[in-house]
Amino acid sequence: MTVTIKLGQLAEFLGATLRGDPEKDITGLATLQEAGPAQLSFLANPQYRKYLASSQAAALLLKPADAEGFAGDALLVPDPYAAYARVSHLFDPKPVAVAGIHPTAVIAADAFVDPAANVGAFAVIESGAHIAAGTTVGAHCFIGARSVIGEGGWLAPRVTLYHDVRIGKRVVIQSGAVLGGEGFGFANVKGTWQKIAQVGGVLIGDDVEIGVNTAVDRGALADTILGNGVKLDNQIQIAHNVQVGDHTAMAACVGISGSTKIGKHCMLAGGVGLVGHIEVCDNVFITGMTMVTHSITEPGAYSSGTAMQPAAEWRKSAARLRQLDDIARRLRQLEKQVGEVTPDGNASSDG
Repeated sequence: MTVTIKLGQLAEFLGATLRGDPEKDITGLATLQEAGPAQLSFLANPQYRKYLASSQAAALLLKPADAEGFAGDALLVPDPYAAYARVSHLFDPKPVAVAGIHPTAVIAADAFVDPAANVGAFAVIESGAHIAAGTTVGAHCFIGARSVIGEGGWLAPRVTLYHDVRIGKRVVIQSGAVLGGEGFGFANVKGTWQKIAQVGGVLIGDDVEIGVNTAVDRGALADTILGNGVKLDNQIQIAHNVQVGDHTAMAACVGISGSTKIGKHCMLAGGVGLVGHIEVCDNVFITGMTMVTHSITEPGAYSSGTAMQPAAEWRKSAARLRQLDDIARRLRQLEKQVGEVTPDGNASSDG
């Protein structure tokens, strides 16, 4: 399906300053390098400024300062990337679900599905579940007993919600995600592992997004909690009783151990790991592959992952790391010897 919007309409939608033909048709979005004469593009990263002159885009989203010297049509905005994010939804080809329940869906007699919701083929909704208006439950989804999905939610096909999962409004969950699975809780009894029942639930705030094949485990006692506006990428593990503050974002393959608390407005890059029972304060940025082994109490950026280097250099560095203990012992011996020498160069003596 092709969407056509006038450039002037986009300017009005964004509250942008229009420089160019308001009647020009825009049929899609593309990068500066690939955009054609009917597509809108944007400049957000300065390193792509070199493509401005050669871009074939119908118009560009630009900061006023970047528009100086650019001859083409433009929409002038304070933040081109944010403007692009808003406009992207106008051209999104994702099918819009129509309210109704597919005849193959299996819904418990005491479950509630709002007439304005959509339930796809072979979905299962168990006893006491509640699906609010405007929510889409994709094909083959499973909604466990007493689980609740707020208004405007969107569950892609094959999402699984165990029992007692409560989800706020406008929450997006991608395929393969599992919410409310049993946390990894076992007691070691004389060398064998005794399972601990996970009796808590999962509580998800409003405007949360959860990526493909991400797992959010249920709490052991209290709930596992994701605050409002939390964004989780693909293949993330959120263990039992973790709490994540509002508007925190995590890239793919982050792993968070049980009972860890993460503050608001934090960013965790790909592959970050956190041990259990620690706290991370608000406004913390953790770079890729960092292993967080203790609480973070001050906002800022933190790293521990080793950056890539040529293999030969890495082998030398690894060899030096193995020598650190020996070097430290030799250094302590030298410090002791230096401490036994007086300022006049003579060895000190007691008495």
